[in-house]
Amino acid sequence: MEIFLDTANIEEIKKGASLGIISGVTTNPSLIAREGRDLKEVVMEIVSLIDGPISAEVISLDYEGMVREAEELSKLHPNITIKIPMTWDGIRAVKTLSSMGIKTNVTLVFSANQALLAALAGATFVSPFVGRLDDTGHDGVYLIEEIKTIYENYNFKTKIIAASIRHPLHVTQVAKAGADIATVPFKVLTQMFAHPQTKEGIEKFLADWQAMKR
Repeated sequence: MEIFLDTANIEEIKKGASLGIISGVTTNPSLIAREGRDLKEVVMEIVSLIDGPISAEVISLDYEGMVREAEELSKLHPNITIKIPMTWDGIRAVKTLSSMGIKTNVTLVFSANQALLAALAGATFVSPFVGRLDDTGHDGVYLIEEIKTIYENYNFKTKIIAASIRHPLHVTQVAKAGADIATVPFKVLTQMFAHPQTKEGIEKFLADWQAMKR
């Protein structure tokens, strides 16, 4: 399973990129707004740091507006993937954009049927929201398993991006469930490194080394 970063913060992306294991970045209007910067400016800075899919979301909710925005954004760089909300007009837009060779990421997916519609429209990626489903008392990880089964049954090429990842255990669970990608906040990426026994082990090695030198 690949790891994307779910952020529009350039410093976080620079740190993540330095690891050499981050395959892409997802953004949304909320993340861009948090940075207080122009969307296109931020997206172009991100593509200079990460050589992989960079999701940028349209703001329009109508079919014509989504297609127009998607065409403009896709011209900025070949790695830009257009994030489209899971709506009636959104699926229409994805179908049109797919026929134009523009990569799409259907976002705000909360059911297997929504993921099926996205795949039928030719979406490049689909983003089920694991954490937000958990918040409502449903099982977000089980949704990943359902989508994986459907996509394998019918040989859909759409890749599953497990989104709304809240903690490291989510990453393990969606990897086991068959997600192609987990898009994680920088905080969760940092937490994935941590284990108390790793820290204890390093401290013991250093203590033993210092004792030998005395």
